[in-house]
Amino acid sequence: MSPPQSFESTLAFDSLDVDLVITVASHTVFSPFFTFFIPIIYKGVGQAWSEPTVYVSIAWFLLVTLYWFVGFAANKWRNAGTPGRLDWGEQVIVITGGASGIGALLANTLALRHCTVAVLDLKPIETENHNITYYKCDVSDSKQVERVAKEIKEELGEPTVIINNAGIVHGKLILDLSDEDVKQTFNVNVLAQFNILRAFLPSLLTSKRGHIVTVSSLLGRPGAACAQTSDYAASKAALISLHGALREELDFHYNAPLIRTTLLAPGLLQTPMFAGQRPLRENVRFMPGWLFDFLLPTVPANAVVKEIIKALDLQESREIVMPELAKAYALVPLLPYWVTYYIKWVSLGWNWPCAAG
Repeated sequence: MSPPQSFESTLAFDSLDVDLVITVASHTVFSPFFTFFIPIIYKGVGQAWSEPTVYVSIAWFLLVTLYWFVGFAANKWRNAGTPGRLDWGEQVIVITGGASGIGALLANTLALRHCTVAVLDLKPIETENHNITYYKCDVSDSKQVERVAKEIKEELGEPTVIINNAGIVHGKLILDLSDEDVKQTFNVNVLAQFNILRAFLPSLLTSKRGHIVTVSSLLGRPGAACAQTSDYAASKAALISLHGALREELDFHYNAPLIRTTLLAPGLLQTPMFAGQRPLRENVRFMPGWLFDFLLPTVPANAVVKEIIKALDLQESREIVMPELAKAYALVPLLPYWVTYYIKWVSLGWNWPCAAG
């Protein structure tokens, strides 16, 4: 008698998650181009217009079309005046924290588009791309940022894209955080972004064009913070507010709507910065591992980079939240506390250091 066969993961099952389901649904049952043909097919097989299947499918098509049109119109209004695709060869892109993780992958990917990339970090980036220039800089030190900004403008030209990516996490309970831990978190995660904006924003205002990407986190959203991320989550919440204030100033004070702003707020993101954290999946109480992976998939770094480059290429202001289910966190503040408490208790328990980006 042969031994029972055990289920083994395959690439097909590894890629099956709620993000894939949502993506497929958005291109089928929630797409006006797809639903347009459903009542036509019903009519083609001989059903009368008065049949419930026909008029319900028509009503669904009209509802989906209305939803799609509202979203399309809102995006066009938000990005009015977009001059088309970005001319990559003319871009000078500044990336903070570009020596590792998403920053390094983004720098190397952008370099392949023949633009000029300046990486600001405390350690050099490993790259073979000749159009990436490394500048050693502690971005939390305004004097160093001012010095490096002057060097970049003299050596590479006026920056056109700013990607504020530098970040740090300690993963400690509130009572275990020292004064230096908290100061370091806010200096690197928040103060550094102010330093970069003060140094490079004037160049963008001169041309009234450009793009600023703010890398925050899902943990900065109301109701998303978890234990052992208090300083990190608070700093990322500050970045979400900074992003909003920057957009308001560009629109209403500087009259520079063509300077686009993109906010990145990823959820479960495995990067070297979180290498010392216990994986969130290991803390699950009663949820099977396969269900956890399906509902809360880890966002690969290349998917994040792809979304950033798409926003830059289309010259559109965007808010990028990944994975798709993470967008539901916008509803968390509307729920009673006991609901969110038991969701976290059942699925994760009280001691759950996060792996969010």
